[in-house]
Amino acid sequence: MPNRIPTSLYWTGLWAVLMAAALYVRPPLPVDETRYLAVAWEMWLRQDFLVPHLNGETYSHKPPLLFWLMNLGWTIFGVNDWTPRLVAPLFGLACLFLTRALGRQLWPGEQRVHDMAPLILLGYGFWTLFSTLTMFDLILAFCALLGLIGIVSAWRRGGLGGFALLGFAIGLGALTKGPAILLHVLPVALLAPLWAGRLAGGPAEPLYGWGRWYLGVLGAVVMGVAIGLAWAIPAGVAGGEEYRNAILWGQTAGRMVKSFAHQRPFWWYLAILPGLLMPLLAWPPLWRVLRDLKERVQIDGGLRLCLIWFVLAFVVFSLISGKQLHYLLPEFPALALLFAYALTERAWPEGGFWSRALPGVLTVIVGLLIVVVPVASLVPREPDWFPLIDNLWGLAVVAVGLWLMAGRYDEAEPRVWKIALAPVVIVVAIHLATAPALNAVYDLRPFARQLKIWEDQGLPLANFGKYHGQYQFLGRLTKPMAIMGQKQDDEEAFLLNNPNGRIIAYYKKLPTRAKPLHVYRFRQIFIAVWDTETMRAHPKLGDRD
Repeated sequence: MPNRIPTSLYWTGLWAVLMAAALYVRPPLPVDETRYLAVAWEMWLRQDFLVPHLNGETYSHKPPLLFWLMNLGWTIFGVNDWTPRLVAPLFGLACLFLTRALGRQLWPGEQRVHDMAPLILLGYGFWTLFSTLTMFDLILAFCALLGLIGIVSAWRRGGLGGFALLGFAIGLGALTKGPAILLHVLPVALLAPLWAGRLAGGPAEPLYGWGRWYLGVLGAVVMGVAIGLAWAIPAGVAGGEEYRNAILWGQTAGRMVKSFAHQRPFWWYLAILPGLLMPLLAWPPLWRVLRDLKERVQIDGGLRLCLIWFVLAFVVFSLISGKQLHYLLPEFPALALLFAYALTERAWPEGGFWSRALPGVLTVIVGLLIVVVPVASLVPREPDWFPLIDNLWGLAVVAVGLWLMAGRYDEAEPRVWKIALAPVVIVVAIHLATAPALNAVYDLRPFARQLKIWEDQGLPLANFGKYHGQYQFLGRLTKPMAIMGQKQDDEEAFLLNNPNGRIIAYYKKLPTRAKPLHVYRFRQIFIAVWDTETMRAHPKLGDRD
Protein backbone atom coordinates (compact mmCIF):
# COMPACT_ATOMS: atom_id res chain seq x y z
CA MET A 1 0.00 0.00 0.00
CA PRO A 2 2.67 2.65 0.89
CA ASN A 3 4.38 2.09 -2.48
CA ARG A 4 1.19 2.72 -4.44
CA ILE A 5 -0.48 5.65 -2.68
CA PRO A 6 1.28 8.91 -1.75
CA THR A 7 1.13 9.27 2.02
CA SER A 8 -0.39 12.75 1.91
CA LEU A 9 -3.11 11.53 -0.47
CA TYR A 10 -3.89 8.67 1.91
CA TRP A 11 -4.41 10.82 4.99
CA THR A 12 -6.28 13.47 2.98
CA GLY A 13 -8.60 10.76 1.71
CA LEU A 14 -9.23 9.49 5.23
CA TRP A 15 -10.01 13.03 6.37
CA ALA A 16 -12.42 13.51 3.45
CA VAL A 17 -14.30 10.32 4.35
CA LEU A 18 -14.52 11.47 7.97
CA MET A 19 -15.95 14.84 7.04
CA ALA A 20 -18.37 13.44 4.48
CA ALA A 21 -19.85 11.19 7.17
CA ALA A 22 -19.94 13.94 9.79
CA LEU A 23 -21.55 16.58 7.58
CA TYR A 24 -24.06 14.19 6.04
CA VAL A 25 -25.11 12.36 9.18
CA ARG A 26 -24.60 14.53 12.24
CA PRO A 27 -26.52 17.72 12.96
CA PRO A 28 -24.72 20.55 14.77
CA LEU A 29 -24.54 19.44 18.38
CA PRO A 30 -25.70 21.56 21.32
CA VAL A 31 -24.41 23.30 23.20
CA ASP A 32 -20.94 24.10 21.86
CA GLU A 33 -21.32 23.71 18.10
CA THR A 34 -24.71 25.44 17.98
CA ARG A 35 -23.38 28.24 20.22
CA TYR A 36 -20.42 29.00 17.95
CA LEU A 37 -22.65 28.91 14.89
CA ALA A 38 -25.01 31.32 16.64
CA VAL A 39 -22.20 33.79 17.40
CA ALA A 40 -21.03 33.70 13.78
CA TRP A 41 -24.63 34.10 12.59
CA GLU A 42 -25.21 37.15 14.78
CA MET A 43 -21.94 38.62 13.50
CA TRP A 44 -23.30 38.13 9.97
CA LEU A 45 -26.65 39.73 10.79
CA ARG A 46 -25.11 42.71 12.54
CA GLN A 47 -22.23 43.04 10.07
CA ASP A 48 -20.25 43.81 13.22
CA PHE A 49 -16.96 41.94 12.94
CA LEU A 50 -15.33 43.64 15.90
CA VAL A 51 -17.37 42.54 18.92
CA PRO A 52 -18.94 39.05 18.86
CA HIS A 53 -22.47 38.77 20.25
CA LEU A 54 -24.67 35.90 21.41
CA ASN A 55 -28.40 36.48 21.69
CA GLY A 56 -27.92 40.24 21.71
CA GLU A 57 -25.25 40.24 24.44
CA THR A 58 -21.51 40.65 23.96
CA TYR A 59 -19.76 37.29 23.83
CA SER A 60 -16.40 37.38 25.62
CA HIS A 61 -15.64 33.68 26.02
CA LYS A 62 -13.65 33.34 22.79
CA PRO A 63 -11.78 35.68 20.41
CA PRO A 64 -13.25 36.14 16.92
CA LEU A 65 -11.00 34.24 14.47
CA LEU A 66 -13.27 31.19 14.12
CA PHE A 67 -16.30 33.44 13.67
CA TRP A 68 -14.48 35.56 11.09
CA LEU A 69 -13.60 32.46 9.08
CA MET A 70 -17.19 31.20 9.22
CA ASN A 71 -18.35 34.56 7.89
CA LEU A 72 -15.70 34.43 5.17
CA GLY A 73 -17.17 31.12 4.01
CA TRP A 74 -20.66 32.63 3.89
CA THR A 75 -19.32 35.63 1.96
CA ILE A 76 -17.91 33.31 -0.70
CA PHE A 77 -20.57 30.57 -0.83
CA GLY A 78 -23.62 32.22 0.70
CA VAL A 79 -25.16 31.34 4.06
CA ASN A 80 -25.23 27.56 4.44
CA ASP A 81 -24.76 24.85 7.05
CA TRP A 82 -21.63 23.16 5.70
CA THR A 83 -18.93 25.82 5.27
CA PRO A 84 -18.87 26.92 8.94
CA ARG A 85 -18.63 23.28 10.01
CA LEU A 86 -15.63 22.75 7.72
CA VAL A 87 -13.50 25.55 9.16
CA ALA A 88 -12.05 23.80 12.22
CA PRO A 89 -11.71 20.39 10.48
CA LEU A 90 -9.74 22.02 7.64
CA PHE A 91 -7.25 23.23 10.23
CA GLY A 92 -7.10 19.64 11.49
CA LEU A 93 -6.15 18.51 7.99
CA ALA A 94 -3.57 21.30 7.77
CA CYS A 95 -2.09 20.05 11.07
CA LEU A 96 -1.22 16.76 9.37
CA PHE A 97 0.78 18.62 6.71
CA LEU A 98 2.43 20.90 9.27
CA THR A 99 3.38 17.90 11.41
CA ARG A 100 5.21 16.49 8.42
CA ALA A 101 6.83 19.87 7.75
CA LEU A 102 8.04 20.13 11.35
CA GLY A 103 9.41 16.59 11.13
CA ARG A 104 11.45 17.66 8.10
CA GLN A 105 12.86 20.55 10.12
CA LEU A 106 13.79 18.35 13.07
CA TRP A 107 15.17 15.34 11.18
CA PRO A 108 16.18 16.29 7.61
CA GLY A 109 16.47 13.29 5.34
CA GLU A 110 14.41 10.97 7.56
CA GLN A 111 11.59 10.55 5.05
CA ARG A 112 9.93 7.70 6.91
CA VAL A 113 9.60 9.88 10.02
CA HIS A 114 8.06 12.69 7.98
CA ASP A 115 5.53 10.40 6.34
CA MET A 116 4.66 8.35 9.39
CA ALA A 117 4.05 11.13 11.92
CA PRO A 118 0.75 12.37 10.36
CA LEU A 119 -0.50 8.78 10.12
CA ILE A 120 0.30 8.28 13.80
CA LEU A 121 -1.65 11.45 14.57
CA LEU A 122 -4.65 9.93 12.77
CA GLY A 123 -4.05 6.75 14.75
CA TYR A 124 -5.14 8.56 17.92
CA GLY A 125 -8.86 7.93 18.21
CA PHE A 126 -9.55 11.18 20.06
CA TRP A 127 -7.77 13.30 17.45
CA THR A 128 -9.74 11.59 14.70
CA LEU A 129 -13.07 12.12 16.45
CA PHE A 130 -12.28 15.73 17.30
CA SER A 131 -11.32 16.40 13.67
CA THR A 132 -15.03 16.36 12.82
CA LEU A 133 -16.13 18.95 15.41
CA THR A 134 -16.53 22.72 15.25
CA MET A 135 -14.23 23.76 18.09
CA PHE A 136 -11.17 25.97 18.60
CA ASP A 137 -8.43 23.55 19.60
CA LEU A 138 -7.44 22.25 16.16
CA ILE A 139 -6.99 25.85 15.03
CA LEU A 140 -4.82 26.37 18.10
CA ALA A 141 -2.85 23.21 17.26
CA PHE A 142 -2.26 24.63 13.76
CA CYS A 143 -0.95 27.87 15.29
CA ALA A 144 1.33 25.94 17.66
CA LEU A 145 2.80 23.88 14.82
CA LEU A 146 3.30 27.00 12.72
CA GLY A 147 5.06 28.71 15.61
CA LEU A 148 7.34 25.73 16.26
CA ILE A 149 8.29 25.58 12.60
CA GLY A 150 9.22 29.25 12.91
CA ILE A 151 11.35 28.56 16.00
CA VAL A 152 13.31 25.74 14.36
CA SER A 153 13.69 27.76 11.16
CA ALA A 154 15.06 30.71 13.15
CA TRP A 155 17.66 28.41 14.71
CA ARG A 156 18.74 26.75 11.47
CA ARG A 157 18.79 29.81 9.22
CA GLY A 158 19.14 32.81 11.48
CA GLY A 159 17.63 36.08 10.33
CA LEU A 160 14.18 37.39 11.10
CA GLY A 161 12.01 35.12 8.94
CA GLY A 162 11.60 32.36 11.53
CA PHE A 163 10.84 34.80 14.35
CA ALA A 164 8.35 36.63 12.13
CA LEU A 165 6.57 33.31 11.50
CA LEU A 166 6.55 32.64 15.24
CA GLY A 167 5.08 36.08 15.91
CA PHE A 168 2.41 35.58 13.25
CA ALA A 169 1.51 32.19 14.77
CA ILE A 170 1.26 33.71 18.26
CA GLY A 171 -1.01 36.43 16.89
CA LEU A 172 -3.30 33.92 15.17
CA GLY A 173 -3.35 31.82 18.33
CA ALA A 174 -4.28 34.86 20.40
CA LEU A 175 -7.17 35.55 18.03
CA THR A 176 -8.20 31.89 18.35
CA LYS A 177 -8.07 31.22 22.07
CA GLY A 178 -6.28 34.09 23.75
CA PRO A 179 -2.90 33.90 25.52
CA ALA A 180 -3.07 30.09 25.77
CA ILE A 181 -0.98 29.92 22.57
CA LEU A 182 2.08 31.04 24.56
CA LEU A 183 1.97 27.88 26.65
CA HIS A 184 2.24 25.76 23.51
CA VAL A 185 5.22 27.51 21.88
CA LEU A 186 7.09 29.71 24.36
CA PRO A 187 8.70 26.95 26.49
CA VAL A 188 10.38 25.50 23.39
CA ALA A 189 11.77 28.90 22.39
CA LEU A 190 12.97 29.79 25.89
CA LEU A 191 14.59 26.40 26.51
CA ALA A 192 16.44 26.36 23.19
CA PRO A 193 19.81 25.70 24.93
CA LEU A 194 18.49 22.25 25.89
CA TRP A 195 17.66 21.12 22.34
CA ALA A 196 18.79 23.46 19.58
CA GLY A 197 22.51 22.66 19.50
CA ARG A 198 21.70 18.97 19.14
CA LEU A 199 19.54 19.25 16.02
CA ALA A 200 20.77 17.08 13.16
CA GLY A 201 22.57 19.23 10.60
CA GLY A 202 22.05 22.44 12.57
CA PRO A 203 24.48 24.89 14.17
CA ALA A 204 25.85 24.14 17.64
CA GLU A 205 25.33 27.76 18.76
CA PRO A 206 22.96 30.56 17.70
CA LEU A 207 24.18 32.10 14.46
CA TYR A 208 24.06 35.57 16.05
CA GLY A 209 24.55 34.70 19.73
CA TRP A 210 22.14 33.91 22.56
CA GLY A 211 21.43 37.56 23.23
CA ARG A 212 20.00 38.05 19.76
CA TRP A 213 18.15 34.74 20.00
CA TYR A 214 16.20 35.84 23.05
CA LEU A 215 15.74 39.30 21.56
CA GLY A 216 14.19 37.59 18.53
CA VAL A 217 11.90 35.54 20.79
CA LEU A 218 10.86 38.71 22.61
CA GLY A 219 10.22 40.43 19.30
CA ALA A 220 8.03 37.51 18.16
CA VAL A 221 5.99 37.67 21.35
CA VAL A 222 5.58 41.43 21.00
CA MET A 223 4.49 40.95 17.39
CA GLY A 224 1.96 38.27 18.38
CA VAL A 225 0.60 40.34 21.26
CA ALA A 226 0.32 43.34 18.93
CA ILE A 227 -1.74 41.28 16.47
CA GLY A 228 -4.05 40.21 19.29
CA LEU A 229 -4.35 43.71 20.71
CA ALA A 230 -5.05 45.14 17.26
CA TRP A 231 -8.44 43.46 17.69
CA ALA A 232 -8.80 43.47 21.49
CA ILE A 233 -8.27 47.18 22.12
CA PRO A 234 -10.86 48.54 19.66
CA ALA A 235 -13.20 45.66 20.55
CA GLY A 236 -12.83 46.51 24.25
CA VAL A 237 -13.63 50.15 23.56
CA ALA A 238 -16.67 49.25 21.46
CA GLY A 239 -17.91 46.50 23.76
CA GLY A 240 -17.81 48.44 27.03
CA GLU A 241 -16.01 48.06 30.34
CA GLU A 242 -17.36 44.63 31.32
CA TYR A 243 -16.54 43.14 27.94
CA ARG A 244 -13.12 44.82 27.92
CA ASN A 245 -12.21 43.39 31.33
CA ALA A 246 -13.37 39.94 30.27
CA ILE A 247 -11.33 39.73 27.05
CA LEU A 248 -8.19 41.37 28.43
CA TRP A 249 -8.00 39.64 31.78
CA GLY A 250 -11.04 37.97 33.28
CA GLN A 251 -11.37 34.87 31.11
CA THR A 252 -7.72 33.82 31.14
CA ALA A 253 -7.03 34.67 34.78
CA GLY A 254 -10.23 33.05 35.99
CA ARG A 255 -9.59 29.79 34.17
CA MET A 256 -5.93 29.61 35.15
CA VAL A 257 -6.41 30.30 38.85
CA LYS A 258 -9.82 28.96 39.82
CA SER A 259 -12.06 27.60 37.13
CA PHE A 260 -15.66 27.15 38.21
CA ALA A 261 -16.33 24.91 35.23
CA HIS A 262 -14.68 21.57 34.47
CA GLN A 263 -12.81 21.36 37.79
CA ARG A 264 -10.86 18.12 38.02
CA PRO A 265 -7.96 16.76 40.13
CA PHE A 266 -4.35 17.32 39.09
CA TRP A 267 -3.87 13.65 38.08
CA TRP A 268 -6.86 13.61 35.71
CA TYR A 269 -4.91 14.06 32.45
CA LEU A 270 -2.46 11.34 33.45
CA ALA A 271 -5.36 8.94 33.94
CA ILE A 272 -7.20 9.67 30.69
CA LEU A 273 -4.33 10.31 28.26
CA PRO A 274 -3.69 6.62 27.37
CA GLY A 275 -7.33 6.23 26.33
CA LEU A 276 -7.09 9.27 24.06
CA LEU A 277 -4.13 7.71 22.21
CA MET A 278 -5.86 4.42 21.41
CA PRO A 279 -5.75 2.24 19.37
CA LEU A 280 -2.16 3.11 18.47
CA LEU A 281 -0.97 2.98 22.07
CA ALA A 282 -2.23 -0.61 22.32
CA TRP A 283 0.62 -1.72 20.06
CA PRO A 284 3.44 -3.38 22.10
CA PRO A 285 6.22 -2.79 19.52
CA LEU A 286 5.69 0.93 20.11
CA TRP A 287 6.26 0.45 23.82
CA ARG A 288 9.50 -1.38 23.17
CA VAL A 289 11.02 1.23 20.86
CA LEU A 290 10.01 4.04 23.23
CA ARG A 291 11.79 2.24 26.05
CA ASP A 292 14.97 2.17 23.94
CA LEU A 293 14.99 5.94 23.33
CA LYS A 294 16.73 6.88 26.57
CA GLU A 295 20.17 7.10 25.01
CA ARG A 296 18.96 8.98 21.93
CA VAL A 297 17.32 11.70 24.04
CA GLN A 298 20.77 12.65 25.32
CA ILE A 299 22.04 13.50 21.84
CA ASP A 300 19.02 14.23 19.64
CA GLY A 301 17.65 17.78 19.67
CA GLY A 302 14.43 16.85 17.87
CA LEU A 303 13.46 14.39 20.59
CA ARG A 304 14.28 16.94 23.27
CA LEU A 305 12.14 19.57 21.57
CA CYS A 306 9.16 17.20 21.41
CA LEU A 307 9.55 16.28 25.07
CA ILE A 308 9.80 19.91 26.18
CA TRP A 309 6.79 20.80 24.03
CA PHE A 310 4.62 18.01 25.45
CA VAL A 311 5.78 17.65 29.07
CA LEU A 312 5.72 21.30 30.11
CA ALA A 313 2.26 21.89 28.63
CA PHE A 314 1.02 18.65 30.21
CA VAL A 315 2.30 19.69 33.66
CA VAL A 316 0.87 23.20 33.45
CA PHE A 317 -2.53 21.99 32.27
CA SER A 318 -2.53 19.41 35.06
CA LEU A 319 -2.00 22.17 37.63
CA ILE A 320 -4.80 24.35 36.24
CA SER A 321 -8.13 23.64 37.94
CA GLY A 322 -10.27 23.61 34.78
CA LYS A 323 -9.54 20.61 32.55
CA GLN A 324 -11.11 19.41 29.32
CA LEU A 325 -10.03 16.54 27.08
CA HIS A 326 -9.37 18.79 24.10
CA TYR A 327 -7.04 21.22 25.88
CA LEU A 328 -4.10 18.88 25.19
CA LEU A 329 -4.75 18.49 21.45
CA PRO A 330 -2.02 20.99 20.41
CA GLU A 331 0.51 18.65 22.06
CA PHE A 332 -0.61 15.51 20.21
CA PRO A 333 1.69 16.23 17.21
CA ALA A 334 4.64 16.21 19.61
CA LEU A 335 3.85 12.63 20.57
CA ALA A 336 3.25 11.70 16.91
CA LEU A 337 6.71 12.97 15.95
CA LEU A 338 8.33 11.29 18.91
CA PHE A 339 6.62 7.97 18.17
CA ALA A 340 7.46 8.18 14.46
CA TYR A 341 11.13 8.77 15.23
CA ALA A 342 11.20 5.88 17.71
CA LEU A 343 9.65 3.47 15.22
CA THR A 344 12.16 4.30 12.48
CA GLU A 345 15.28 4.65 14.61
CA ARG A 346 15.52 1.05 15.77
CA ALA A 347 15.13 -2.30 14.12
CA TRP A 348 12.23 -3.99 15.80
CA PRO A 349 10.47 -7.35 15.67
CA GLU A 350 6.71 -7.25 15.80
CA GLY A 351 6.79 -10.27 18.06
CA GLY A 352 4.15 -12.96 18.29
CA PHE A 353 0.56 -12.77 17.17
CA TRP A 354 -0.80 -11.08 20.27
CA SER A 355 1.98 -8.53 20.30
CA ARG A 356 1.23 -7.26 16.81
CA ALA A 357 -2.53 -7.85 16.95
CA LEU A 358 -3.57 -5.82 20.01
CA PRO A 359 -4.75 -2.71 18.08
CA GLY A 360 -6.87 -5.03 15.93
CA VAL A 361 -8.25 -6.77 19.02
CA LEU A 362 -9.19 -3.41 20.51
CA THR A 363 -10.90 -2.43 17.24
CA VAL A 364 -12.85 -5.70 17.16
CA ILE A 365 -14.01 -5.08 20.74
CA VAL A 366 -15.26 -1.60 19.79
CA GLY A 367 -17.09 -3.07 16.80
CA LEU A 368 -18.72 -5.76 18.93
CA LEU A 369 -19.83 -3.13 21.43
CA ILE A 370 -21.52 -1.20 18.62
CA VAL A 371 -23.29 -4.42 17.60
CA VAL A 372 -24.26 -5.66 21.05
CA VAL A 373 -24.87 -2.66 23.33
CA PRO A 374 -27.98 -1.26 21.58
CA VAL A 375 -29.80 -4.60 21.81
CA ALA A 376 -28.46 -6.16 25.01
CA SER A 377 -29.47 -3.52 27.58
CA LEU A 378 -25.92 -3.40 28.96
CA VAL A 379 -25.97 0.34 29.70
CA PRO A 380 -27.46 1.44 33.05
CA ARG A 381 -30.46 3.73 32.55
CA GLU A 382 -30.28 3.09 28.83
CA PRO A 383 -31.79 5.95 26.75
CA ASP A 384 -35.02 4.98 25.05
CA TRP A 385 -33.55 5.95 21.65
CA PHE A 386 -30.95 3.15 21.84
CA PRO A 387 -33.09 0.79 19.73
CA LEU A 388 -32.84 3.31 16.88
CA ILE A 389 -29.12 2.65 16.51
CA ASP A 390 -28.26 0.73 13.34
CA ASN A 391 -25.88 -1.64 15.09
CA LEU A 392 -24.90 -3.63 11.99
CA TRP A 393 -22.36 -0.90 11.17
CA GLY A 394 -20.33 -2.38 14.00
CA LEU A 395 -19.60 -5.36 11.75
CA ALA A 396 -17.56 -3.07 9.48
CA VAL A 397 -15.44 -2.13 12.48
CA VAL A 398 -15.02 -5.82 13.38
CA ALA A 399 -13.88 -6.55 9.80
CA VAL A 400 -11.26 -3.81 9.93
CA GLY A 401 -10.07 -5.08 13.31
CA LEU A 402 -9.60 -8.59 11.90
CA TRP A 403 -7.73 -7.10 8.92
CA LEU A 404 -5.43 -5.24 11.31
CA MET A 405 -4.40 -8.53 12.88
CA ALA A 406 -3.35 -10.01 9.55
CA GLY A 407 0.17 -9.92 8.16
CA ARG A 408 3.61 -9.66 9.62
CA TYR A 409 5.93 -6.79 8.78
CA ASP A 410 9.66 -6.20 9.05
CA GLU A 411 9.15 -2.42 9.18
CA ALA A 412 6.80 -0.24 11.19
CA GLU A 413 5.37 1.88 8.39
CA PRO A 414 3.00 -0.66 6.78
CA ARG A 415 1.50 -1.47 10.18
CA VAL A 416 1.05 2.24 10.97
CA TRP A 417 -0.78 2.69 7.65
CA LYS A 418 -3.25 0.05 8.75
CA ILE A 419 -3.62 1.28 12.32
CA ALA A 420 -4.36 4.82 11.09
CA LEU A 421 -7.39 3.44 9.27
CA ALA A 422 -8.95 1.94 12.40
CA PRO A 423 -10.09 5.11 14.25
CA VAL A 424 -11.37 6.58 10.99
CA VAL A 425 -13.55 3.53 10.37
CA ILE A 426 -14.70 3.54 14.00
CA VAL A 427 -15.74 7.21 13.91
CA VAL A 428 -17.47 6.84 10.52
CA ALA A 429 -19.26 3.68 11.68
CA ILE A 430 -20.44 5.40 14.86
CA HIS A 431 -21.83 8.26 12.79
CA LEU A 432 -23.65 5.92 10.42
CA ALA A 433 -24.89 3.65 13.21
CA THR A 434 -26.30 6.52 15.25
CA ALA A 435 -27.73 8.41 12.25
CA PRO A 436 -31.37 7.34 12.94
CA ALA A 437 -31.07 8.36 16.60
CA LEU A 438 -29.33 11.63 15.74
CA ASN A 439 -32.09 12.54 13.32
CA ALA A 440 -34.82 11.54 15.75
CA VAL A 441 -33.69 13.02 19.06
CA TYR A 442 -30.51 15.10 18.55
CA ASP A 443 -31.47 17.36 15.66
CA LEU A 444 -32.82 20.73 16.78
CA ARG A 445 -33.25 22.05 13.24
CA PRO A 446 -36.95 21.11 12.80
CA PHE A 447 -37.85 22.81 16.08
CA ALA A 448 -35.72 25.86 15.25
CA ARG A 449 -37.51 26.19 11.90
CA GLN A 450 -40.84 26.22 13.73
CA LEU A 451 -39.54 29.05 15.90
CA LYS A 452 -38.64 30.92 12.72
CA ILE A 453 -42.23 30.59 11.49
CA TRP A 454 -43.47 32.19 14.71
CA GLU A 455 -40.83 34.91 14.53
CA ASP A 456 -41.89 35.74 10.96
CA GLN A 457 -45.48 35.99 12.22
CA GLY A 458 -44.36 38.68 14.66
CA LEU A 459 -44.80 36.51 17.78
CA PRO A 460 -42.28 37.31 20.58
CA LEU A 461 -40.16 34.32 21.65
CA ALA A 462 -38.76 33.59 25.11
CA ASN A 463 -36.65 30.80 26.58
CA PHE A 464 -37.33 29.68 30.14
CA GLY A 465 -33.93 29.17 31.77
CA LYS A 466 -30.38 29.70 30.55
CA TYR A 467 -30.12 30.02 26.78
CA HIS A 468 -27.03 29.04 24.77
CA GLY A 469 -28.21 30.33 21.40
CA GLN A 470 -28.94 26.81 20.15
CA TYR A 471 -31.85 27.89 17.94
CA GLN A 472 -30.47 31.12 16.50
CA PHE A 473 -28.50 29.84 13.50
CA LEU A 474 -30.40 26.56 13.05
CA GLY A 475 -33.66 28.51 12.60
CA ARG A 476 -32.00 31.57 11.02
CA LEU A 477 -33.63 33.67 13.75
CA THR A 478 -32.98 37.38 13.34
CA LYS A 479 -34.04 38.66 16.79
CA PRO A 480 -32.61 37.88 20.24
CA MET A 481 -34.54 35.43 22.37
CA ALA A 482 -36.01 36.87 25.59
CA ILE A 483 -34.89 35.06 28.75
CA MET A 484 -37.24 34.10 31.56
CA GLY A 485 -36.70 32.55 34.96
CA GLN A 486 -33.13 33.87 35.37
CA LYS A 487 -33.71 37.21 37.09
CA GLN A 488 -36.28 38.49 39.53
CA ASP A 489 -39.51 39.55 37.84
CA ASP A 490 -38.27 38.75 34.28
CA GLU A 491 -41.06 36.21 33.84
CA GLU A 492 -43.77 38.60 34.93
CA ALA A 493 -42.35 41.37 32.74
CA PHE A 494 -42.37 39.25 29.59
CA LEU A 495 -45.89 37.91 30.18
CA LEU A 496 -47.22 41.39 30.87
CA ASN A 497 -45.61 43.01 27.82
CA ASN A 498 -46.13 40.19 25.30
CA PRO A 499 -49.71 38.91 25.36
CA ASN A 500 -49.15 36.85 22.19
CA GLY A 501 -45.74 35.48 23.21
CA ARG A 502 -44.37 31.96 22.83
CA ILE A 503 -42.36 30.54 25.75
CA ILE A 504 -39.99 27.57 25.43
CA ALA A 505 -39.55 25.38 28.51
CA TYR A 506 -37.84 22.05 29.25
CA TYR A 507 -39.02 18.97 31.14
CA LYS A 508 -38.11 15.40 31.93
CA LYS A 509 -41.85 14.75 32.15
CA LEU A 510 -44.46 16.96 30.53
CA PRO A 511 -46.80 18.78 32.96
CA THR A 512 -50.36 17.47 32.97
CA ARG A 513 -52.06 20.62 34.25
CA ALA A 514 -51.97 22.33 30.86
CA LYS A 515 -51.55 21.42 27.20
CA PRO A 516 -48.61 22.97 25.34
CA LEU A 517 -48.91 24.46 21.85
CA HIS A 518 -46.01 22.41 20.57
CA VAL A 519 -43.80 19.60 21.90
CA TYR A 520 -40.43 18.46 20.58
CA ARG A 521 -38.35 15.59 21.88
CA PHE A 522 -34.61 16.24 22.37
CA ARG A 523 -32.45 13.48 23.89
CA GLN A 524 -34.08 12.59 27.22
CA ILE A 525 -36.10 15.77 27.64
CA PHE A 526 -39.24 17.35 26.23
CA ILE A 527 -39.18 20.88 24.79
CA ALA A 528 -42.61 22.43 25.23
CA VAL A 529 -43.89 25.74 23.88
CA TRP A 530 -46.55 27.65 25.81
CA ASP A 531 -48.54 30.75 24.98
CA THR A 532 -48.64 33.72 27.32
CA GLU A 533 -52.21 33.09 28.43
CA THR A 534 -51.42 29.53 29.58
CA MET A 535 -48.28 30.63 31.43
CA ARG A 536 -50.21 33.36 33.24
CA ALA A 537 -52.95 30.90 34.20
CA HIS A 538 -50.49 28.40 35.62
CA PRO A 539 -47.75 30.06 37.72
CA LYS A 540 -44.35 28.33 37.68
CA LEU A 541 -45.37 26.25 34.70
CA GLY A 542 -41.97 26.85 33.13
CA ASP A 543 -39.98 25.46 36.07
CA ARG A 544 -38.15 22.24 35.33
CA ASP A 545 -39.49 19.17 37.11
